[in-house]
Amino acid sequence: MTTKIVGKVDDLHLLLDLMPKRLHDYLIDLDNLESLEEIVVDLGYCPEVRFSNTVHRLKELGEATLDDIIGITDKTGIFNTDNRAGIERTLHRISAIRNRSQDIIGLTCRIGRAVEGTVDIIQDIVESGQNCLFLGPPGIGKTTILREVARVLSTISGKRVIVVDTSNEIAGDGDIPHPGIGYARRMQVPSPDQQHAIMIEAVENHMPEVIIVDEIGTEEETKAARTIAERGVQLVATAHGYQLDNLIKNPTLSDLIGGFQNVILGDEEAKFRGTNKTVIERKGLPTFDVVIELRARELFAIYNPVATHVDSLLQSDPLDPELRTRQDDGNVKIESAADTPSHTPESNTYVVDTASQDVKKVFPFGININRLKAVLNSLNVPLDVVNEIRDANFLLTTKSKTGPKSKVNQLAKTHQVPLHIISSQNNDDITKFVRSMFKLRISDDILEDEAIQEAKHACKRVLAESRFVELAPRPGYLRRIQHQVVYEFDLNSMSVGEDPNRRLRIYPRV
Repeated sequence: MTTKIVGKVDDLHLLLDLMPKRLHDYLIDLDNLESLEEIVVDLGYCPEVRFSNTVHRLKELGEATLDDIIGITDKTGIFNTDNRAGIERTLHRISAIRNRSQDIIGLTCRIGRAVEGTVDIIQDIVESGQNCLFLGPPGIGKTTILREVARVLSTISGKRVIVVDTSNEIAGDGDIPHPGIGYARRMQVPSPDQQHAIMIEAVENHMPEVIIVDEIGTEEETKAARTIAERGVQLVATAHGYQLDNLIKNPTLSDLIGGFQNVILGDEEAKFRGTNKTVIERKGLPTFDVVIELRARELFAIYNPVATHVDSLLQSDPLDPELRTRQDDGNVKIESAADTPSHTPESNTYVVDTASQDVKKVFPFGININRLKAVLNSLNVPLDVVNEIRDANFLLTTKSKTGPKSKVNQLAKTHQVPLHIISSQNNDDITKFVRSMFKLRISDDILEDEAIQEAKHACKRVLAESRFVELAPRPGYLRRIQHQVVYEFDLNSMSVGEDPNRRLRIYPRV
């Protein structure tokens, strides 16, 4: 499904009608009004119009006067304590700048548009009933997503939806909400410091199935969110932050993903885990089941379930999120974490005859299950991961988890199950073990193809996410091939680390 603007096409004229006549006449004749995002009118400055890609200061119209500003504010709604006003039944927002005497001397008029089709990329998650938290930088479209979620859940799914609208950004100004939220009901918030109280009031008084909130940012709002989730009401919200790491480091918002505490381990437990005696652990269950990063307008990173990803981050062994991208043709491309591990090939490039081999079953101990499954899927070998030791043909663990009195040794002895030990739980060591177990044959041509595919995939990640990506360790001749791939993508790369762990790091070009 491709995105398209819905609602009244002529809503924009209601905002333009507020402008001084010379500015109104200038704007009404423009051919690219559909990309207009903001109009800025500041006392003593020439008006400024901001489009999606450019900014124009209109010197030919002269400086804005106090009469120009008063002429606009007299036609708008009442400015709340957050210095925002709107136009009834539209999504346009007028924000004020005041002087020390509280007189308005500047206005930012932001064009609001309801856009249908923005939620299709994650509609299955939203309709599943899971609590969803959206993260992303300002202006990337988080509020637009919330508005569309309200419409989809209230009209298509037929759920009882309430929008807690603190600044009237989701459903517009006035007593009647904008049709962009569908059949959802809207509760307005008198002032931002009362948002948490209205969230609780919505649950207690109006029996919603879904509550939608924009910008959870205080401790009271965090507690209110947990209260809502514990009462069985689906919560869909945004929060301050660009990515999952921001929530972990934010003491006010960390409870949204379970909260954290320092735990002091005993000597034996610390040795068993292979960690320091003091570790950080998740305190409880997250308020939100899923965290969705808006990395770009058409690129979403999905951490589902978020508890698993948080635990992996705390163990310094992060899991890749699922990536969903809306392509130019409107179709959605989904790359699951299992499809895009950091150090595993994209396809089955190993030569193996498994037709005559029985399926083996492994019980992993101290090894990330998702990472192990990703390797097994990429190699396509007859090996299943089981949850009970009694069902396993063997145990698999890492060197750090073993020792004369280690728990895994005792488990293997008690259940009389063979124990296999690998150096670490990184993908290379797991892959080497599986290759050896099933006697996989691999040629130089396949190794080169694997290295090329890994580099191409990493380059696409760097372009999409604007951050560096490290590849798996490779011998020198394969790194040279990968450098060439990076050059063809017009990116930067360098080799880091020491052999046998020397590897490529790929950077965005500055």
